Amino acid sequence: MKKLATLAVLGSLGLAACGSADDASTEAMPDTVEMPAEEALEPIAAEPVEDEEVGPPVNPADRAPSAATANEAADEAEAVAAEADAALQALEGIEDVPVEE
Repeated sequence: MKKLATLAVLGSLGLAACGSADDASTEAMPDTVEMPAEEALEPIAAEPVEDEEVGPPVNPADRAPSAATANEAADEAEAVAAEADAALQALEGIEDVPVEE
């Protein structure tokens, strides 16, 4: 029992030494709640500067794929679809397909 009382006394002294009992929220309050608006209302003295690394504007028609490229992509898509269909038909013919878990 004496050990418990000693521990309680030392604990209370330790907590008392930590600091004052002031509310932490009052210490965290800023000096002024509102920010001064003078900086936001001052006229801007600097002029915009052109970025030297940016090239001339690009015409979207120049970036569009040509008709030949689009046709090649469509042909490749049809070939892949035909291969997938053939693989599906080959799998449908197999009855005992082992399932991996």
